[in-house]
Amino acid sequence: MQKYEKGKIVTGCVTGIEKYGIFVGLDEFYSGLIHISEISSNYVRNIHDYVNIGETIQVRVVETDEENYHVKLSIKDLDYRTAKKARCQIVEVGGGFLPLQHRLDDWIGDKLKEIAKKAEKK
Repeated sequence: MQKYEKGKIVTGCVTGIEKYGIFVGLDEFYSGLIHISEISSNYVRNIHDYVNIGETIQVRVVETDEENYHVKLSIKDLDYRTAKKARCQIVEVGGGFLPLQHRLDDWIGDKLKEIAKKAEKK
């Protein structure tokens, strides 16, 4: 996955804010989290002082998890605000649990193998 290599600066859309960090949508497959410790070198009292939901920002890739399509991100020591205050559209994925159906058989198979290995050790 060369698109989200460690250290690379990419653009994303703030899709959620929690007390522990900022969720960022990067593309139709990948999303990321900026942990509160990766927001600033100073104490972060209120994450809402740094970003707003729907805002487009620049982020640095800290680590990638290709299996789960998740990226750990940082804005620490980075001019993360884009030149314009562009808003990105947050697209809600329909279908409820339907998108999970594609991976369900793999997950079940992996878990059954794990259980079988544990049973063999006993």
